Amino acid sequence: MMKGYAGRVLEINLSNRTYSYEPLDEEIASLYIGGKGYGTRLLYDRTDAGIDALSPENPLIFATGPLNGSVAPQSNRFAVVCKSPLTGGIGNATCGGSFAYAMKRSGIDVVVVSGRSERPVRIEIDGKTDEIEFIDAADLWGKGTYETQSILGKKKKHAVIGPAGENRVLYAGIVSDERIAGRSGVGAVMGSKNLKAISLEGNRKLEMDDPDAFKAYTKSVRKLFADHPHLGSSMKRFGTGGIVNTTNARNILPTRNFKYGHFDDAMDISGEYMEDNELKGVKSSCIHCPVTCGRQVEVEGAGVVKGPEYETLALLGSNLEISDLKEISEWNYLADDLGMDTISLGATLSFAMELREKGMLAIDLEFGEAAGISELIRDVAHRSGIGDVLADGSKRMSERYGGSDFAMHVKGMEMSAYDPRGSYAQGVEYATTNRGGCHVQGASMYLESVGPLTINPQNLKLKADIPVVQQNLACALNSMVLCIFTSYGMIPAMVHNMNPNGLPLRALSKVMENLGPMFRMSMSMKGPPIFWWEKWMSQITGAPMSSGHIQEYGGRIFNLERIYNLREGVGADQDTLPRRMLDEPTFPGMTSGHPLDQLLPRYYKIRGWDQAGIPTQKILDKLQVRS
Repeated sequence: MMKGYAGRVLEINLSNRTYSYEPLDEEIASLYIGGKGYGTRLLYDRTDAGIDALSPENPLIFATGPLNGSVAPQSNRFAVVCKSPLTGGIGNATCGGSFAYAMKRSGIDVVVVSGRSERPVRIEIDGKTDEIEFIDAADLWGKGTYETQSILGKKKKHAVIGPAGENRVLYAGIVSDERIAGRSGVGAVMGSKNLKAISLEGNRKLEMDDPDAFKAYTKSVRKLFADHPHLGSSMKRFGTGGIVNTTNARNILPTRNFKYGHFDDAMDISGEYMEDNELKGVKSSCIHCPVTCGRQVEVEGAGVVKGPEYETLALLGSNLEISDLKEISEWNYLADDLGMDTISLGATLSFAMELREKGMLAIDLEFGEAAGISELIRDVAHRSGIGDVLADGSKRMSERYGGSDFAMHVKGMEMSAYDPRGSYAQGVEYATTNRGGCHVQGASMYLESVGPLTINPQNLKLKADIPVVQQNLACALNSMVLCIFTSYGMIPAMVHNMNPNGLPLRALSKVMENLGPMFRMSMSMKGPPIFWWEKWMSQITGAPMSSGHIQEYGGRIFNLERIYNLREGVGADQDTLPRRMLDEPTFPGMTSGHPLDQLLPRYYKIRGWDQAGIPTQKILDKLQVRS
């Protein structure tokens, strides 16, 4: 068996309550690594085109990668793959915590859940004996994710849904510990199967090709992370909330349903303000991660709980014109406990607010007013009253009430919290990412507009190149499965420590801006491993790994997702941005928004796709993508 893998896929059929352990397909693993890549290959091969995402025919796939089960920092995530009920295309999400580690300790690489139980059920997996129990979950149905995990106990690790998943809210997620696989509606698919929870534990060890080299190198990476100005300092102090003031200063913080990019009260919802006024107890992290990006805050009636991340601070804060951090923390807790994505929730709430403002929807909801939002969030999760409408997301709302020009989604998935009018590469990434308007499928904004090395975010140079490289990298990381934050350490400490207004940094940014093809070429070279994930992969699996290999793996996975979407009717006509992003300027001297029409053809060409955005047979053959 390949090193780094448990070698087994657990097949569970809920319709007849049977299960079996099957061997991992080594050919798929060798081409798609694991995690999201392996899961996407299974989804493509096992389903017919056009299935209903909420039908028993849609498999729910939990997948780990070769780095899971090790103590590598940030190797704590698992991927969930299925057809998305929100977009109708590829659905996937990743989640931190400790569930992935427990899966590998149970000797399982992948769990495939098919069919549908006639009544609520939960699954317990004994990773020591390989026995599985199907347990009635009627007593847990309707309970929140925190109470459910508390009842299930700390001995096993859990992946659970809340009422939002049970009621098939199209942006419901799957929660493990305090983390959530939030995007694309994976929780609704789990709810459609009447599956409340999966619990497991085990004591198997991960076999590595060179454990001594891995141990020594991992020790040095931990020190690198601890000393790094971003991972070891600002992220530790402010969490992702430290991004609020950066995006606000650069006019890309979503405000009033993305109408503006600047919020006057941004400081009041920032990570800096949270550190000074709201933090309680210790900061938290996923298992084996030294970064501790999690915040702990106090919510009335709930006690000390996980605090809001950047996306939540923006989408439930500035985007609603709310500056009360206590209110946002409460809504974040409610959404996590009910089990739904705060990005889609926030963008759908802001869309409803603007519909009301324009007289298109009768709802007691308006910008700047917190009253009633907590109750509405509960109504969304339970599909009660007007909450039933909001539970389907902004795209379906716009089809029902109008307002498609300001429904802030791509392919049906609500956009995350970086306004592309001030971050052109991120806009291209939003438009082309296979699962919809999401930033963690590439994070182009970090190389372009919010990181230490800003590459003029409002010209056309490098703006089609960055998304290709970053999307490929993210596909590979989500297949290993690693946290995207590990890539933020790519930029050396010396760059972070440069004067942001000084000549050396400005000169370096200018050089980077004009690299063009050299940027892609440098990332595609198959030489010795440079970055830690490449070295870890080599040490664990024994296979050669470099930036070039990573780009090849990522390109293969991205193209497979693309042809899956095309098969499901999600084509190039959906490679776009909301009209507000394209037509309405937010910067002085500009007469329009994002220049997507100028960048998309260039992106297609770099990808090896034709002018209609369809992968050519040449690129599919080169990447060994079987359709």
